[in-house]
Amino acid sequence: MKTLRPAALLALVLLTVAALQAPLLAVAPPAAPGPDEAPHGIANQAAEPRPANTVSARETGPVAVPEPSEKALRHARSGNWLWVFDQVWSLLVPGVILFSGFSARIRDAARRIGRNWFFTIVVYFVFFLLITFVIGLPLSYYTGFARPHEYGLSNQTFGKWLSDELKGLMVGLIIGGLLLWIPYRLVKTSPRRWWLWTSLLAIPVAAFFLLIAPIVIDPLFNKFGPMKDKVLEQKILDLAGRAGIQGARVFEVDKSADTNTVNAYVTGFSGSKRIVLWDTTIAKLTPDELLFVMGHEMGHYVLGHVVRSIFFAAGLILVTLYAADRLQDGLIARFSSRFGFTELADIASLHVDLHVEPVPAAAAAPAVNSTTA
Repeated sequence: MKTLRPAALLALVLLTVAALQAPLLAVAPPAAPGPDEAPHGIANQAAEPRPANTVSARETGPVAVPEPSEKALRHARSGNWLWVFDQVWSLLVPGVILFSGFSARIRDAARRIGRNWFFTIVVYFVFFLLITFVIGLPLSYYTGFARPHEYGLSNQTFGKWLSDELKGLMVGLIIGGLLLWIPYRLVKTSPRRWWLWTSLLAIPVAAFFLLIAPIVIDPLFNKFGPMKDKVLEQKILDLAGRAGIQGARVFEVDKSADTNTVNAYVTGFSGSKRIVLWDTTIAKLTPDELLFVMGHEMGHYVLGHVVRSIFFAAGLILVTLYAADRLQDGLIARFSSRFGFTELADIASLHVDLHVEPVPAAAAAPAVNSTTA
């Protein structure tokens, strides 16, 4: 199961964090779901289609794990190195922008254009996201387009990839522009406890986006439609009923236009509750295999892993913002002449949080993986 940064969890962490400062943590706009990424669903893999009648008695016993191919090992190793590079990049980019005084210059330009406090934050955020989007575009191209094609995991056209990146940018601009003012208002009104109130506020905001993301955001990137195989759809609904998931709708996503990998997940709640399968999953798995996978995904949903992820994200935001708050006196006092600001309430200080965040985020990675696997 691949986590966070997918379309289905876009609202959960990326948008929430993006909306409340820690989103910008990634030094990039919310990424469109790429062929190498899956919403909290089954692990992406270019599964080979199997005839529906090939299930034998042997397959009800222990499953032999095949030896990984050299290509698979190379993909895994290079992925680990990319993760390390991403952590360094997440420290380097905001660090350069912060220590060079460029963040303060962006703020000055935003003040001239925005004129008042609120619009200064909005304009700053627009400049910030556009700049970091351009800076990070080569890396995004390699990780989201070139690398998946290199390993035969994607058939996405460059035009579709770029379109999804731009859509992700627009989503980030709208959400961040509307909500980034909140933590800065809290810094002004509650300078001692702003980090606590911001983290608590992240919980209902994340729940709200979890409600609307499947309806409003996910369909921006791919076509969601009713499942074509009605017999299999009914089996999935029967399985969901046995799991205690009532009132969910089943959607088939046209992901074959993007990827050769497979994925499925359960997301949303109340009126937005839905069971989602990529069309590649339906094509490449037998009905029994697919129902097994859906049972696994429904288990995540029933066991509250999505809700747990919301609170985990809020906890990560709490640690990040508390660290920024603790560091501000010494860091800003020492480098204020280079930073170009003297307090955390200044929008130019956004990069203090961005510079601090990768450390707790990297430390939390094992816990994230262990709770979402």
